[in-house]
Amino acid sequence: MKLDGSVLVAIRVEGADSVRAKLCELSATGGLLMLAKPLEAGEFVELAFQTTKGAVQGMAEILEPRVKASSGCLQPFRFIALEDEAHSRLNTALESLLDQITVGSGLRVC
Repeated sequence: MKLDGSVLVAIRVEGADSVRAKLCELSATGGLLMLAKPLEAGEFVELAFQTTKGAVQGMAEILEPRVKASSGCLQPFRFIALEDEAHSRLNTALESLLDQITVGSGLRVC
């Protein structure tokens, strides 16, 4: 699902400072981040973000950036570990977003 980029994501990379990003797309298996500068593809990170149904926190693998520009980059990730509660909140939040689209409110692209 495409989002409007208003969801902030905290990313913890081992051995480095935390990184902030905006969530542009989200699915049950991963998503697309807007970052100031790309992370290393293949890097395993902890990420956390807030949904209308609660916080989602888990482990993810960073994939190859899609677009690199001076203003930032779009970089996909895939979830590799979510606790049961986080997985449940994620699915419930996605269902809620789908309901919003179905009734015509739509979501803007990041």
